[in-house]
Amino acid sequence: MMMKSLPSKAMIIKINLVFLACFLIAYAAILLKPSTSVYHEYEASLVRCSLRECHHKGEGGIKMKAVLEERLMENEAKTEKMMVKREMPIFFNKTEGGMKIGMVNMEGEDVTEWKVHGHIINVKFEKVSELFEWKDLFPEWIDEEEEMDGKECPEIPMPDFNSYKKYMDMIVVKLPCKYPQEGWGRDVFRLQVNLVAANLAVKRGKRSLKNGKMKLIFLSKCRPMVDMFRCEELKKKEEDWWYYEADMDKLAQKVSLPIGSCNLALPLWGKEINDVYDISNIESSTKIAREAYATVLHSSETYVCGAITLAQSLLRTGTKRDLILLLDNSISEPKREALIKAGWKLMFIKRIRNPRAEKNTYNEYNYSKFRLWQLTDYEKIIFIDADIIVLRNIDLLFHFPQMTATGNDASIFNSGIMVIEPSNCTFKMFMQRTEEIISYNGGDQGFLNEVFVWWHRLPRRVNFLKNFWSNNSNEVSVKNQLFGADPPKVYTIHYLGLKPWVCYRDYDCNWDIGDQRVYASDIAHETWWKLHDSMDVTLQKFCGLTKQRKIELEWDRKLAGKMGFKDEHWRINVTDPRRFT
Repeated sequence: MMMKSLPSKAMIIKINLVFLACFLIAYAAILLKPSTSVYHEYEASLVRCSLRECHHKGEGGIKMKAVLEERLMENEAKTEKMMVKREMPIFFNKTEGGMKIGMVNMEGEDVTEWKVHGHIINVKFEKVSELFEWKDLFPEWIDEEEEMDGKECPEIPMPDFNSYKKYMDMIVVKLPCKYPQEGWGRDVFRLQVNLVAANLAVKRGKRSLKNGKMKLIFLSKCRPMVDMFRCEELKKKEEDWWYYEADMDKLAQKVSLPIGSCNLALPLWGKEINDVYDISNIESSTKIAREAYATVLHSSETYVCGAITLAQSLLRTGTKRDLILLLDNSISEPKREALIKAGWKLMFIKRIRNPRAEKNTYNEYNYSKFRLWQLTDYEKIIFIDADIIVLRNIDLLFHFPQMTATGNDASIFNSGIMVIEPSNCTFKMFMQRTEEIISYNGGDQGFLNEVFVWWHRLPRRVNFLKNFWSNNSNEVSVKNQLFGADPPKVYTIHYLGLKPWVCYRDYDCNWDIGDQRVYASDIAHETWWKLHDSMDVTLQKFCGLTKQRKIELEWDRKLAGKMGFKDEHWRINVTDPRRFT
């Protein structure tokens, strides 16, 4: 019995020793750990006293203050260790001292060396919500005529600029860059930081006495937005550092416009025909410079008639601006003479091939439009596609900066009419990026929308597209009423689909082709032919039909009859004299 009881007592002793050890550990922890309530009481006291500029007089208070300060110093030391220390750009070391330097989004960056050159002003702003999407700023459709209770446009948080009393000699900005992620150019936070820098420069920047410009330095793998900071304003680049001298007059105009296309850059005063756009504010803020309208013809003579009628329509509005036509050697001598007679000044160009286009496709050389940026004799150009006619004077568009255009689909603009600012620097940038940028439609419009993501919205009446996407009777009625209004209610008509001059004048031949019927409008067709008939007869003859085109028209009419289209345009008796000549 004794032998059996020994193991039992040994086990009991071991268990007791384990419990005792646990108790001692727990007791020691309680003794060593300060009371949470006491800690928070002293912490709150310290905060209160820091506001009242008082001191702790009790020994315990002094000890706790020392402990807290020690911990704060440790945290600061850890933060400093986490700071990114970069070599300052060499070009900045040559800058004079005593400057006031605004710092934007430079958290996490060691700016100690910058302090040698002057006083650092950290600019604070609330970061835009991650739920904020690009489409919120650039919606596909907005209620331009204010016919409904439209939703309010979102705002991007900005700093309280008035709280910064000192004017800044230079602004240093760290820009976010998500390249090469898909859609990196349409990052709302990237736009916000660019806008903060631009607004800060305009509102609190000290202009140079020499040239009236403001110095900005950007830290980023991505180029600052060319929509705000113009290509030729970049003076130096060193690794990820970009040094700009920004034109404050141009930048001030940019930041005065809506931050997205949710609001019109050119709002309407009202809906009546005699109402005009309110340009009183922008007229006083822009200088008169050399300006011109321009279009481009290359690779074939298909659009010669369109270019002739475009020039004639512009002159009928009373504009005094130059009309510039860029063309290549595909345009024959007689047609060149007709284009000159119509009002164009000719400038010959070498075509630019789209490296992503297949051979002999419609978009093989449509990057030739980039040549517009080489028209540096002009400060502003309004580009207009040759399949557009102008019904009302649009000179007011010269008051707007690059890139100003009308909306197309989703968050993109239509390049049929756009305000651009010629620049050899911008042209070179395009050429450097032709391999990199993927155009959504394989053409120049897709390319330009990837470069100028932050554009300014014109009313659709400025570039009124001839299409009927919703295919409902209300849309057809409203648009046809606008197409045929006399005096005009729209400023231009953009003839999508088959062009009027390649149809019989009797009706819009888009009716005869199934997938082109969304572009068909006999009213818009008639409006174009009225303009044609007002031109000199010697110009009209350049809008004839080729033998091949007549064959195609008859074939399309025959197929439309077989398809049994209910509108029965294919039954219309053709009286167009061009059918027989």
